[in-house]
Amino acid sequence: MSDFGPADNPALNRLVFELSLLARHFPAALQRRPGFQLDRSAFLILTRLDLDSPLSLRELSEALQLDISTINRQVGAMLKQDLVDRVPDPDGGIARKVRASAKGLELLASDRTQSRHGIGMVVSDWTDSDVDQLSKLVARFNQSVEHRENNPWPRPPGLR
Repeated sequence: MSDFGPADNPALNRLVFELSLLARHFPAALQRRPGFQLDRSAFLILTRLDLDSPLSLRELSEALQLDISTINRQVGAMLKQDLVDRVPDPDGGIARKVRASAKGLELLASDRTQSRHGIGMVVSDWTDSDVDQLSKLVARFNQSVEHRENNPWPRPPGLR
């Protein structure tokens, strides 16, 4: 028996299986649906900048747990698409920071609407209580991961 429970724990086995399917369904569904304008990396970076802007490349790297060179490349592509702007550090530091541009925020809002619509169709025959229960459990799961990684992700005030 490990620290994480017996291998024959049916509830844990089901959770692992279902999370594997969720990981399979969700990104694939985002890529297949027409109307999305941002790639996955731009969506995630803009989401973080929308919650906690402006940030340095190092801060983005730490938040997303990606190598700084990867963040530099992704932000470089986003700069070329006018999705982000480089700005001086508002706290007076030497490093320039990145913030979401008006265009980036507009496309992020559009993609969020698309996502809400798509997920809304999947749960359209669910009760509000079931949707609420799932959202609370997924939030709890995400917060447990963030706690273990010591990497909290900010939540919008209306979603706390």
